[in-house]
Amino acid sequence: MHGNGAAFRRLAFVAMVLVILAAAAIAPAGTPPAKCTGQSVYVPVYSHIYIGDKEYPFLLTATVSIRNTDPHQSITLLRVDYYDSAGQLVKSYLEQPLSLGTLASTRYVVRELDKSGGSGAKFLVQWQAKTAVSPPLMEAVMIGTQSAQGISFTSRGQVIEEQP
Repeated sequence: MHGNGAAFRRLAFVAMVLVILAAAAIAPAGTPPAKCTGQSVYVPVYSHIYIGDKEYPFLLTATVSIRNTDPHQSITLLRVDYYDSAGQLVKSYLEQPLSLGTLASTRYVVRELDKSGGSGAKFLVQWQAKTAVSPPLMEAVMIGTQSAQGISFTSRGQVIEEQP
């Protein structure tokens, strides 16, 4: 009888997993973000991370990707600024505003050997549009290799200010 109890629990577990997977498959994709005419977005980047108890630095290349998700309107990037761990401006990537067409993308790269931002580096991106649009997607991709080891991960921007 004891063996039947274990088999029943396994069967119940498998059934529960299947129900959850089925529910996820038919769940709606979610509500689209509210349209707005501009935002300031904080995008965390990691130009290096630390490995082991001795905190050995592992240098990374960081790429910030800015994607206009609106299929009907362009947006204008007003600032793309890189800050270090202490919150000090390291570099302004834009000399003048940059128009990003419908569904267009652009990227900004912090090179692997650039240690100026530190492990707490970040970008502040400010954009605007003439009319309310679907907000752009802003992500950072960090990648690095040393010897036979490689690492990659992403982070997503967070809105810190918004114009309706």
